[in-house]
Parts: sequence; C-alpha cells; structure tokens
Amino acid sequence: MKQSEPSGDDMSFGSFEDSPLARELADLTKRRKRVADVSAPLPRTTRVITVSNQKGGVGKTTTAVNVAAAMAKLGARVLVIDLDPQGNASTALGVQHHADVPSVYDVLIDDFPLTEVIQKSPEFDTLFCAPSTIHLAGAEIELVSQVAREHRLRTAVEDLQRSVDQPYHYIFIDCPPSLGLLTINAFVAASEVMIPIQCEYYALEGLSQLLGSIELIQKHLNPTLSLQTILLTMFDGRTNLANQVADDVRSHFTDKVLQAVIPRAVRISEAPSFGQTVISYDPSSLGAISYLEAANEMARRYGDKLTTSPQN
Repeated sequence: MKQSEPSGDDMSFGSFEDSPLARELADLTKRRKRVADVSAPLPRTTRVITVSNQKGGVGKTTTAVNVAAAMAKLGARVLVIDLDPQGNASTALGVQHHADVPSVYDVLIDDFPLTEVIQKSPEFDTLFCAPSTIHLAGAEIELVSQVAREHRLRTAVEDLQRSVDQPYHYIFIDCPPSLGLLTINAFVAASEVMIPIQCEYYALEGLSQLLGSIELIQKHLNPTLSLQTILLTMFDGRTNLANQVADDVRSHFTDKVLQAVIPRAVRISEAPSFGQTVISYDPSSLGAISYLEAANEMARRYGDKLTTSPQN
C-alpha cells in the first residue's frame, strides 16, 4: 500500500523560538535585565581618563560620551572635557558650544577656571561637559607661546578638584585624532588612557605610534599615565573579519581589553543628530546596553580603588 506524501501542514520548519532572531532577542532581554539590576561601584578618588586614538573614524568621541553617560546612569558624577575642536562631544551631550560660549579654549589660553565653563548635560543630573568651540582650532598654535604649555589642562583639572564641593568620580577627556599640544595636554592631565579600536581592517594601524607617544609622555611629562582600557567598537559578529580582529587585539592586550564589545548599531549613529547619547536616545537598544555593560566593567576594575554605591 502506497504511503501518502506529507502535506504542507504536516511539514515542520522549526519554531520561532528556535530561530536565530528569537535567540538574539532572548539574549538581549537577559542583558537588559542584568544591566537594570546592577549597582555601580564608584571610585574613591577621581579617575581622569583620556579617550584617544590617532586613527580617525574608530568611534572615539562616540565612546567617550556614551561611556560617560552610562557611568552617570549607573550613579557616578561625571565630567566630559571636550578637547576636540570639532565639538562633537559637546553636541552629543546637548550643551551649547557656539563661538560666544565660554569653553575649554578659555581655560587653556586665558586661565579661566573650569568651573566657569562647565555646563550640565540635560541627559542626567550628574553628567557635565566642558565644551569645545571653534576657537579651540587655533589653540594648537597659541599654546606654543604659553608658559607650561603641556600642563595647562592638568593645572585646571587639579584646581577644579580642589574647588568643588562634590568631587567627580570620572573625568573623561575627548581629544583630537592627532598628536598635537591639545592631545599632549590630555595625556598630561590624565592618569589613564582608554583606546577604542574598531573591529575592521587596519584596526591596529597606527596603534604602535600611539603607544610610543604614551611612553614618551610617561617618561618626560606624566609618569602616572597608563593604558588601562581598550574597547572594541563597530563589532559585527556575523563577519569573520570582525571576529579575527577581536581575537588579534585580545591576544596583543590580554588584560586591557574589555569583554564588552560595542556593535555596529543604527541607534548609536542616530543619537548625536538629536543632541543625545544612545543611553538616553534609546536606553533599551543594543547599543545602549552594550555601552552600559562596558561602563559597568570599567567601574569594576581596580577593586582596591572602589567603593560600592547604590544605583541612582
């Protein structure tokens, strides 16, 4: 007796719950819950972190503002110093930075105290920004004739820390993608360097030059400076190239690379056009969750310097 062929209704193509999309959504839901439940360890003393990479287009400013916003959301008091003449960090944090606004230029060239130029970001009550303006484009030349030209920002940051009633837990310095006097000021003012590296071809290009610059700063200007954090950005786990780059970076800098990675995500790219970070623009998005994970991981490093504080 001939068996009948199975009808279309009898054929199984697998359930939605077993699909890659469903697994991805389930994973994101778990990550959202973990981030929502976390409490933020806060440093006992201010961590001053320069975010730098001399290669452009690696997500340097995006990383600076989103990690800063994530830290603020996790309960920290955070200041971003925008040392890039393009002023993109100021834009993303929603603060005024037109030509008439007191800015980091006035701090570096005219000895304004940082307290006179800092603005509160509308994103979080504990997030602040010292903005950049177009005047900063000429600061490289004007700094040449200044006394202690490499130490101008460090002096301003030290004066700020002595003068504020509520100290900052983190100060992030976003510097230009070049090694000039502005970037040198950032290195001299900081105790840590954070390097975003994109998961793309030529990711390590120019990194040896940056590491050489850090060593020179350590030797001649700031012996306390150290490379502490590398964050992989623009990661697309579907490609062999991104995974290979991630493996290469981790093999070169094993203890410096965060486990958290920042994906290529539309929401991350869209947020600055609305004068926001992705943390406030779409807090439940993959990009926001990834930056919150990176911030939490950074906060939990160096346990002897930390004291646990409940989330705001």
